[in-house]
Amino acid sequence: MEKPTVALVYQAVQALYHDPDPAGKERASVWLGELQRSMYAWEMADQLLQLKQDVESCYFAAQTMKMKIQTSFFELPPETHIALRDSLLSHIQSLKDLSPIIVTQLALAIADLALQMASWKGCVHTLIEKYSNDVSSMTFLIEILTVLPEEVHSRSLRIGANRRTEIIEDLAYYSSTVVTLLVTCVEKSGSNEKMLIKVFRCLGSWFNLGVLDSNFMANNQLLMVLFQVLQRDETSTNLHEAASDCVCSALYAIENVDTHMPLALQLFQGVLTLETAYHMAVAREDLDKVLNYCRIFTELCETFLETTVKSPGQGMGDLRTLELLLICAGHPQYEVVEISFNFWYRLGENLYKTNDPALHGIFRPYIQRLLHGLARHCQLDPDHEGIPEDTDDFGEFRMRVSDLVKDVIFLVGSMECFSQLYSTLKEGNPPWEVTEAVLFIMAAIAKNLYIHPPGCLCNVSIFNIENNPTLTEVLEQVVLLPETVHIAVRYTSIELVGEMSEVVDRNPRFLDPVLNYLMKGLREKTLASVAAKAIHNICSVCRDHMAQHFQGLLDIARALDSFALTTEAAVGLLKGTALVLARLPLEKIAECLSDLCAVQVMALKKLLSQDPGNGKSADPTVWLDRLAVIFRHTNPIVENGQTHPCQKVIQEIWPVLSQTLNTHQADNRIVERCCRCLRFAVRCVGKGSASLLQPLVTQMVSVYQVYPHSCFLYLGSILVDEYGMEEGCRQGLLDMLQALCMPTFQLLEQPNGLRNHPDTVDDLFRLATRFVQRSPVTLLSSGIIVHIIQCAIAATTLDHRDANCSVMKFVRDLIHTGVSNDHEDDFELRKQLIGQAMGQNGQQLVTQLMHTCCFCLPPYTLPDVAEVLWEIMVFDRPTFCRWLENALKGLPKETSGGAVTVTHKQLTDFHKQVTSAEECKQVCWAIREFTRLFR
Repeated sequence: MEKPTVALVYQAVQALYHDPDPAGKERASVWLGELQRSMYAWEMADQLLQLKQDVESCYFAAQTMKMKIQTSFFELPPETHIALRDSLLSHIQSLKDLSPIIVTQLALAIADLALQMASWKGCVHTLIEKYSNDVSSMTFLIEILTVLPEEVHSRSLRIGANRRTEIIEDLAYYSSTVVTLLVTCVEKSGSNEKMLIKVFRCLGSWFNLGVLDSNFMANNQLLMVLFQVLQRDETSTNLHEAASDCVCSALYAIENVDTHMPLALQLFQGVLTLETAYHMAVAREDLDKVLNYCRIFTELCETFLETTVKSPGQGMGDLRTLELLLICAGHPQYEVVEISFNFWYRLGENLYKTNDPALHGIFRPYIQRLLHGLARHCQLDPDHEGIPEDTDDFGEFRMRVSDLVKDVIFLVGSMECFSQLYSTLKEGNPPWEVTEAVLFIMAAIAKNLYIHPPGCLCNVSIFNIENNPTLTEVLEQVVLLPETVHIAVRYTSIELVGEMSEVVDRNPRFLDPVLNYLMKGLREKTLASVAAKAIHNICSVCRDHMAQHFQGLLDIARALDSFALTTEAAVGLLKGTALVLARLPLEKIAECLSDLCAVQVMALKKLLSQDPGNGKSADPTVWLDRLAVIFRHTNPIVENGQTHPCQKVIQEIWPVLSQTLNTHQADNRIVERCCRCLRFAVRCVGKGSASLLQPLVTQMVSVYQVYPHSCFLYLGSILVDEYGMEEGCRQGLLDMLQALCMPTFQLLEQPNGLRNHPDTVDDLFRLATRFVQRSPVTLLSSGIIVHIIQCAIAATTLDHRDANCSVMKFVRDLIHTGVSNDHEDDFELRKQLIGQAMGQNGQQLVTQLMHTCCFCLPPYTLPDVAEVLWEIMVFDRPTFCRWLENALKGLPKETSGGAVTVTHKQLTDFHKQVTSAEECKQVCWAIREFTRLFR
């Protein structure tokens, strides 16, 4: 890009915002994006801010400045940093009245500059000294002081742990000065709402950073002002939200209660005074304020959770905190109680771990009240028509309720709660919406009836549960529900029956009535999918009992498309059928599997025979997915020497799958489904698929040369896994690997090839790893291994979770073959071959790994990197020590802003920690700490 004029940049910004032609807007956007990536952006942004022509151009310029400082600060020579700082401060002062969003962007630019510019010492003190006496500068000063703590942990800035620690210490030192400034602002501005909101936002930001002195804050006037604002009925919505956010930040900051005792006490007592204000907000139907209060009460409970569990009812373990949440649970809007869900999860988790029945007894009444509240919130509207929706907001809320109930039910006792809920239906005559909600909660509990966690208060043995008349009575009553009840009640009752499949399994006399009941549902349009899911559950749990009903399942499978099923429900039914099929006598399986597959095979044949130009859909994915699920779950027990009963069927089906693959070879989605189907077919019969190996590999390689779909690489890894240890198959599989690698390398060597094709990287290294696991010498002796290792070294920088995991696993397993003496005859040869490979690539690999984990990869990938380094070290420790030392010498020691990234001592300490490690996790800890210096 050539250097543009300011007039041209201004013209492009105008086009971006005002050009009526979308194509014109798009061109302007692309051109401005290119400008922002260039060196000219600094000067152009500065000039636009000086010109101050309009909001749009100033916003673009301010945003460009912020972006350049965040991502390209290294472009500026150190001698320009002071001029840049002075220029930004001048711009923010002159533009402070133009627009708040411009002030925010410039404040972020100044904050990001301060964090990276090591020579700007005591920036907070400098700013306060310069601007605090000028009332007109107060808005942007507070904005800078708000975003500065927020940016300390920004992922956009790689300032490193040393600089970050230095900054946090500096901000902690000046924190009382900032709070004093905020107090002065409140005193001077009186009841100026805008200024109060800014003050609360700023205070919250400093709380979030965790640098405020709790003794100083406990007696601070700002805390009093916060709670006064929250107690006042007339407080506006925006101010109320800002005050609530600030209190939540303060509560979060004192999570380690013991070290913040004075402030903890003030906040605890302050929040308890808000109950009256909450009731007033409820009375005024002010939902925004109600939600804010519930957030504060929840944060209070989260902060004092450990105290509450350790000393319930005493001091700051006062159980009034739980009362506040249960009051919120009584609010008619379900969004209110939903805020507290995370706390109840955590409480359940804490009590589960303590395993103390006496302690559980204290919290039990609170959980019972919560469950009653949740059942009420799950009620559909009385005028609701049709089945309950799963996908709308209320449907998602009900699913979260179901999850929460499963997590806390152990405190009350699954069986006891189930019985109590049932008795409410049995004894009263509740309206349909109450019945449906109770059945919904019962369905959530039903799966847990046979699970007894430690400390469970329901001292009921499995024997007693199995003989509990309530369970069988529920089943009896549900299957007798008349078809005249509300459709939603029938829907949820079918869900309940599906969740009670364990009960059916233990009481097989109910199998026939239950299946009859579910068949009725299957025939009705709105109930078909939920009934199919319930049948699937019954098949999964009652496999042996269901064998006698296989013919009925086969009839359903043949007529699958006559039922109004979702794709997922149809596949689920076939899965259930396949699970039962696997329990039939071996001699019957082949015929029954053939019958089960026949419908799908006929459909595929029909699609293949139809004229492509007839306008009808030729998409075979539905049938391929159905075949895949059948193969995946038909896993009969076959003794050694017996022919696999599914072998013949799969051989018969292969020509249709092969033809489907050929016909749709250009369509990645369909090819993926074909490969998935073939993968499960191969897995189903294992080595029984040997006759397919040659034609399948030939076809895969042939199509891959033209259409490099990564799923072929994955399918190749399955074949290597199944046949890689067979002497007669190894050369053929190696030829397959080499044939697949050539187009793959061409694809990945394109500009940004690795980043643009993470699935290909993932599947290539899955294939290579399978080879290492099944036939390492075959791979290591081949010419292709050098290219695969080089590709792996290049791909270590890829920050795609699955792809990176596959690459690291390949390298780790490869080196490990030269480490693990598994008493195989070829160990010495493997060791020699790995030695040669490491001699050629070891230094490059270690250097790349160190660079990668410092600058490219997210922290969750570091354990994988650690495993690779550990294997290299175990293979040859002295050489690894040298490689690591050379790699560390190449790392940058300073940031572009002049801050020290890593000291000589930190480098030598890290080297010593890694090279003296006695287990892999020590290497992982060392890398975690070390890479923080570069983040």
